[in-house]
Amino acid sequence: MTDNNLPEDILVSKIYFLRNQKIMLDRYLASLYGVKSIRLREQVKRNIERFPVNFMFQLNEKEVEEMVSQNAILGC
Repeated sequence: MTDNNLPEDILVSKIYFLRNQKIMLDRYLASLYGVKSIRLREQVKRNIERFPVNFMFQLNEKEVEEMVSQNAILGC
């Protein structure tokens, strides 16, 4: 179990491999913190100096299609 009582297998299932790195979509990361995705993105942008340069990026169209095919993003 993780610190916030989320079973490890559920957490691991939310991690994907993209651009040669492990990533988690904002919706899953936000749910870990109990906030909406838009609020998480706003806070990162407001406090960008606190995050590594590669902390956040936007998916391109091909990546979105790939994530949809993996059922990470449902029904675009």
